[in-house]
Amino acid sequence: MNLAQILSNSARRFGDRVAVKLNDAEVTYGQLEGASALAAGWLRDLGIGTGDAVGYMMPNLPQVHVLYFGILRRGGVALPVNPLFKGREIAYALADSNAKALFAWEGVAEEAAKGAAEAGIPLIVVSPASFAAQAAEHAPEPMTERSDEDTAVLLYTSGTTGRSKGAELSHANMRRNAEVSTQLFSLSEQDVIFGGLPLFHSFGQTCGMNAAILAGATLTMIPRFDAGTALQVLQRDRVTIMEGVPTMYMALLNHPDHADFDVSSLRLAASGGSALPVEVLRGFEAEFGCILVEGYGLSETSPVASFNHPDRERKAGSIGTPIAGVEFELVDPAWQPVPEGEIGEIAIRGHNVMKGYLNRPEETAAVMRDGWLRTGDLATRDSDGYYFIVDRAKDMIIRGGYNVYPREVEEVLYSHPAVAEAAVKGVPHPLHGEEIVAAVALKPGAVATPDELQAFVKEQVAPYKYPRHVWLVDALPKGPTGKILKREITPPEAIVTPLD
Repeated sequence: MNLAQILSNSARRFGDRVAVKLNDAEVTYGQLEGASALAAGWLRDLGIGTGDAVGYMMPNLPQVHVLYFGILRRGGVALPVNPLFKGREIAYALADSNAKALFAWEGVAEEAAKGAAEAGIPLIVVSPASFAAQAAEHAPEPMTERSDEDTAVLLYTSGTTGRSKGAELSHANMRRNAEVSTQLFSLSEQDVIFGGLPLFHSFGQTCGMNAAILAGATLTMIPRFDAGTALQVLQRDRVTIMEGVPTMYMALLNHPDHADFDVSSLRLAASGGSALPVEVLRGFEAEFGCILVEGYGLSETSPVASFNHPDRERKAGSIGTPIAGVEFELVDPAWQPVPEGEIGEIAIRGHNVMKGYLNRPEETAAVMRDGWLRTGDLATRDSDGYYFIVDRAKDMIIRGGYNVYPREVEEVLYSHPAVAEAAVKGVPHPLHGEEIVAAVALKPGAVATPDELQAFVKEQVAPYKYPRHVWLVDALPKGPTGKILKREITPPEAIVTPLD
């Protein structure tokens, strides 16, 4: 079944209900279905055929929904492009995917034009004011039949270990993951979901947009996350479900006026994208009176792979248990299961696992075997089957022969009352191999010195684990989803690692 069918089904059931809103702009399910049919006709007239990739590059706007479902309806492959990308990055994604066209919001048209020109494909600049009129110039297109295994979406990974790779996600991958999300969160047409996650990212696309469409719920969006704006939207629209990454919950918790907003409509909050510090989980639940559940997944898993279920025991610091139809295993570098209780790399098998990396058979084979996907994430499993992420395999620090997992040290830092954000990483050291350092951002108005923070951690961890250098920053660098980017954190030049 074509993934776009979920919109057609909800349009028949909930035609007059609001599907998506941005401030005062509201689009009903009936209007969205009609607009996506016109967009599909627009693509047809551009020469887009079945299986062709079409890029779209814009912030959270209702037009994203129209284009996404229009591309799928036409039988194409949706290619979301980060609106923060520059020309070179855009050109790479377009060329690698053999995209046939790029739609770009007018606010990013300059860089989009560079990328499209380098890739040799047409650019269509989208203005929210004129988009509907442009689409209306084309006759609507009926639904194109697609099989479950046909590629629906191409998601380019962040490329932290090299050039980005396009994860091929099928119609079945995306549909089933949206179905599981609606079940996890008990979504219905009565729900209002906070749309602060970018829709070009897998979390926002599946758990926000697609799950909302499937359930007939309303997605209320903000173009870019800001804690003050988010609190206003939560109150104004009586939001029932919030989905975000840990830094969003940190920002809400640390907003000086958060107690002045009525967010009593919230019944559930979900966190993913990176590890949720236990202190943030506890603090958010206490301050906002709302259950916060942590889950886990990757672009390569559509993305949801595991979650703490709201109706079952929730374990702080755990990513929960695998979702329905998905299996986890902990393996060693040779793909062999590790003994119970030991740390291993998470491998995943199920309906959510990608087809592979586009045109990269060797790189696909390196992470996939017999339906299993290696994630690069190290974890333990308790006797109840709950998984606990230790760290990314590539982030693990080896200091003097001892393994140090940054997340453990970060959890200690987050328990300090003055700390808002913390990131721990390893830097080269001539004697120990690697040394441990930490960058910390303090809460507004809070005071703490690097020496104080170092001593705080030193009291709570083994001697080889505490950071030898701590420095303060205004804020940590983050990616478009709010995930902290450790690769962009560089110790100040004044820090010289000692040889002791």
